[in-house]
Amino acid sequence: MLEKNQLYYGDNLEVLRKYLKDNSIDLCYIDPPFNSKRNYNQIYNNIGSEDKAQSQAFIDTWTWDEMANLGFAEIQSNYNNVFTRQSINLISGLEKVLGKGSLFAYLVSMTSRIAEIHRVLKETGSFYLHCDPTASHYLKLVCDAIFCAKGGEFRNEIIWCYSGGGRPREDFARKHDVVLRYSKTKNVIFNADAIRVDYNLDIAKYNSPKAWGSHKGNEKQYAPNPLGKIPEDWWQISPINSQSKERLGYPTQKPEALLERIIKASSNEGDAVLDAFCGCGTTIAVAEKLQRNWIGIDITYQSISLILKRLEDQFGRDFTKQIVDKETQAIQPATLELNGVPRDFESAEQLAHKQDDRLRKEFEKWAVLTYSNNKAIINEKKGGDGGIDGITYIVDRNDKNELENREVLFSVKSSKILTPSVIRELHSVVENEKAAMGIFITLYPMPNLVKESKKYGYYHNKFMGQDYPKIDVISIEEMLKGKTMHLPNALEVLKSAEILQNKNKDVFE
Repeated sequence: MLEKNQLYYGDNLEVLRKYLKDNSIDLCYIDPPFNSKRNYNQIYNNIGSEDKAQSQAFIDTWTWDEMANLGFAEIQSNYNNVFTRQSINLISGLEKVLGKGSLFAYLVSMTSRIAEIHRVLKETGSFYLHCDPTASHYLKLVCDAIFCAKGGEFRNEIIWCYSGGGRPREDFARKHDVVLRYSKTKNVIFNADAIRVDYNLDIAKYNSPKAWGSHKGNEKQYAPNPLGKIPEDWWQISPINSQSKERLGYPTQKPEALLERIIKASSNEGDAVLDAFCGCGTTIAVAEKLQRNWIGIDITYQSISLILKRLEDQFGRDFTKQIVDKETQAIQPATLELNGVPRDFESAEQLAHKQDDRLRKEFEKWAVLTYSNNKAIINEKKGGDGGIDGITYIVDRNDKNELENREVLFSVKSSKILTPSVIRELHSVVENEKAAMGIFITLYPMPNLVKESKKYGYYHNKFMGQDYPKIDVISIEEMLKGKTMHLPNALEVLKSAEILQNKNKDVFE
């Protein structure tokens, strides 16, 4: 049993290898990027720039580079002794079929992670891999080569059916995802009664012996289970739409009902649930609601900050703070351990200078979201953005005394040497965009930039009747000592998660 829930900010492969013990997890569900925007033929073609333009988010994560080369070499050399002979032969063979392009890089990456997930699962553990038809056939081969080759079993190809959204006029609408279910051994947790559903039939029909039927002429009759039936391997669960109460604005958010069925079926209260691509935290939120212990891992700080906010919104407390019992005044430690987030200057500097392309903007994201108390949005543009890394909004009054939202722009730099020109450039963008303010965050203290910022005076907020620096310069050192944005009326830029009644609500303050 986990002593404390764990949330890791970092590469899940590194976290799995360094921090998760063998046979420690009861259930693992992952929903990795699965390249759904590419058409089938492009998988084989790996056609370069045109391909990249169609699916930039996928390419950003999975490209054939030095990391892919390293991953391929690790598989071939059976690094950490987690790869089976079948998985090594499979990946070696696929290299000849697919070539060293984006799809093969994706499969190499997923193979490394699936092998480590198999290692950390308990003997009674289950693995659910959420994907779509674009690459599910490849991923099934990978899972078969790892799980089945070591005595595990392929249990189900679950089809999650949904509707909504656009429909092509000259094609069948693509309205399902695939969830592959595996067990580490034949002895697996499966709580059938916890997930039964209505028969969707008139129960009165079963009151007649004619409806019950008999088996090969004997007198044994079958009546429906009063709890309902075990679901088939196709699930009709509504997706997250624009009107959903669960909607957080996260592009690949999955409905809680989907995770509830998986977690109830394949784990018990107090069991350890792992999501190694935890995104906006649906698995974590559902595991918390169902009284499971959990571990979440994500490589982007946007996801980490969103998960922390989601937990606070849904359960009414800050999981990273101590708990005080009102009656006994006993102090319990925080129920969430946050790992990988910079806590000192050295770790912030390491994040700023990581060579991994996937992490090239993570320092900027962490700085903006941390300083803004998660009340900013990240600018994802790749160029032509005037050096703006984030935006938040505050309330003000216009010349007609009407309420309006004003932008506050963030720029983040990690260079050791910066000239005052960067402040002049930020001020120019603030003026051009008619923003209220600019906030310049530096990795290293920059007295010359602070001096330059004073030249631009103050912004007066009519709504609050207060003045704020037009351009404010903040160092990471100041942030690590606790300095955060205190602009009044900063608007929430992410939709709050639906509030849930927490069984321990009364003991928190």
